[in-house]
Amino acid sequence: MGVVFVFFSFSLVLSVVVWLISFFLSKRVYQDFEKNTPFECGFDPNLSARVPFSMRFFLLAVLFLIFDVEIVLLMPLSLVLSWSFWISGMVMGVFFLVILVVGLFHEWKEGSLNWVY
Repeated sequence: MGVVFVFFSFSLVLSVVVWLISFFLSKRVYQDFEKNTPFECGFDPNLSARVPFSMRFFLLAVLFLIFDVEIVLLMPLSLVLSWSFWISGMVMGVFFLVILVVGLFHEWKEGSLNWVY
């Protein structure tokens, strides 16, 4: 318990010290409305500078990341399992794959994987 407290307090003190150093040594920037507006060769901008964000692409990217992390977690399963527990490891791996496939079919049926409406 004492070692955990020492590490926690050391990391907290170190974080505060680094934050204070960056606060005192950083350059002060004052926000100005004119400087924050987009500049188009001296003319007023025709359209908004913000690009429209595709929510479908964001959802597809998040699904890719979720399934990618799950596959990365599944790959070293064969290396970790010893020969004495290979049946329970296989059951665990198959159960994990079933969860992945059920999630994939759910997203497919929901229409989240369709790029075009």
